Amino acid sequence: MLCKNKITLTIIYLCFFYSCQNKLNPMITLTTPLGEIKAELFSKNAPITVNNFLSYLSQNRYDEAHFYRVVHLKNQPENEIKIEVVQGGLGLEKHPMRLTSIKHETTNKTGIKHKNGTLSMARLDPGTASSEFFICINDQPELDYGGKRNPDGQGFAAFGKVTEGLDIVKIIQNKKSNNQILNDIIPMKISVEK
Repeated sequence: MLCKNKITLTIIYLCFFYSCQNKLNPMITLTTPLGEIKAELFSKNAPITVNNFLSYLSQNRYDEAHFYRVVHLKNQPENEIKIEVVQGGLGLEKHPMRLTSIKHETTNKTGIKHKNGTLSMARLDPGTASSEFFICINDQPELDYGGKRNPDGQGFAAFGKVTEGLDIVKIIQNKKSNNQILNDIIPMKISVEK
């Protein structure tokens, strides 16, 4: 009888374990003329930010999305704290498809750090992020909570990670730019993998 109970408990545990494993994070593909970038979104860790991003997709608000800003070590002479990112979204100008800003999810709460390939929300003040996002090139700890890139020390809201196509991100970063703005924007189509 004891053996039968252990087997039953083991089966229940395995069913629970495998059902949890099937609740995968959303995967997205950013298709550009230069190639595809695939990324995983961490919905459990950063639910507000991921839901915001997915809202842009489900409502077709990213139909005009593009990469437009590149930051590398040579094009930020005024910044004491240097970073390396490519930024995209709807652009710097106010866009009619932009949703309202979302609550800021700091890295000390989500546990998602700005490592090589991390997706994160661009912002001015905490709570102003909406449609613009960036991808880190190399580790960027100064973008985490407590980092010094933004004087408020709140960092940026990381919410995903590139799983394939980081080479495409680096190609974009090295395109010709003026004052961090690409001479030619890179259009992208963003889709959720089914």
